[in-house]
Amino acid sequence: MHFQWYPGHMTKAKRMMQESMKLIDLVIELVDARIPMSSRNPDIDELGKNKARLILLNKADLAEEKWNDAWAMYFKEKGYSVVKVNSKKGGGIKSIQGVIQEACKEKIERDRKRGIMNRPVRAMVVGIPNVGKSTFINSLAGKACTKTGNKPGVTKGKQWIRLNKNVELLDTPGILWPKFEDQTVGLRLAFVGSIKDEILQVEELALEMIAFTLKQYPGVLASKYNIEEMEDSFACLVEIAKSRHCLLKGNEFDTDKAAKIFVDDFRNGRLGKLTLEFPEEYN
Repeated sequence: MHFQWYPGHMTKAKRMMQESMKLIDLVIELVDARIPMSSRNPDIDELGKNKARLILLNKADLAEEKWNDAWAMYFKEKGYSVVKVNSKKGGGIKSIQGVIQEACKEKIERDRKRGIMNRPVRAMVVGIPNVGKSTFINSLAGKACTKTGNKPGVTKGKQWIRLNKNVELLDTPGILWPKFEDQTVGLRLAFVGSIKDEILQVEELALEMIAFTLKQYPGVLASKYNIEEMEDSFACLVEIAKSRHCLLKGNEFDTDKAAKIFVDDFRNGRLGKLTLEFPEEYN
């Protein structure tokens, strides 16, 4: 399977981010805690150089805690501020305001020396599609101030949100990058739902995910679907179809339907806490 999804509005969004960089003090980058590197747009580092940086490991409740900690350490060693968050349920949100002030303390100090007091920190919230930016902003602001949707591409334009007298946020649309050098990155993005499902072959995606789960998390499929795990991914998918009564006419097993159920179970954490990539891959 070859992954690419770069609609025209993403080029425009990238230009808009470039222009807005001069207005801001801090880049808040949301990544998916299950795939912290694959869910980082490499363009952001280039766009945000010379700015304070904060990485939020979002959806941390869906990833294994020991790996969340390992990833937080990995990014801190690279000079980023890091917070593990679960925007949907509000986990980690309370600590963010303090971390923003800490990340921007040099700028605040510079302002103070120039006699500028109480100018709010201006932060740009960035991230790839469907990583949870709008949910995070609503959770931080305590009200629904941006549109949210569990599909990529809901935020189309940029909007400023004043959180309080100390912080203003600039929300931006989710952008991918024009070419995935490594197709593993595309595959991982497809797993978590950051590439539109309409352009994917869900059964193929499920087979890749089953193969990964069998290798990294043996026993998970057996306990979730009450099946016997086999080395062959397709045989496992057929077992999942049996277990979930996915049948076509003539009592044939509907593996396409089973694949959709399986992918949905993974994305929504029903298989348990699973991390899909690990810091040692990037050392």
